[in-house]
Amino acid sequence: MATKTAVERGDERSSKRQEPGALKEFGGGAMNKWNEFTGFLRDVRAEMRKVVSPSWKEVKTTTGVVIIAVFLFGAYFFVVDRLFHLGVQTLLKSLGGLQ
Repeated sequence: MATKTAVERGDERSSKRQEPGALKEFGGGAMNKWNEFTGFLRDVRAEMRKVVSPSWKEVKTTTGVVIIAVFLFGAYFFVVDRLFHLGVQTLLKSLGGLQ
């Protein structure tokens, strides 16, 4: 059934949009994916241009900070683990769990 405007213009086509054929749909989808992919690669290239390598002095400094932090955290967790161990041992002995 034709719409009022289509009848006035003498157009006998349906007002519904024509569905593209399978081949046209495949080609359009593939080109769309290709355009998305190339856009992604352009974005990656733009971001990689912003990357800056650290100087040797910065590498040495941050490595030293990391090594010191690892030892400090190790000592802290060792002390906390010992305190919990002693607390649990004391609790078990007082309840008669350990002889």
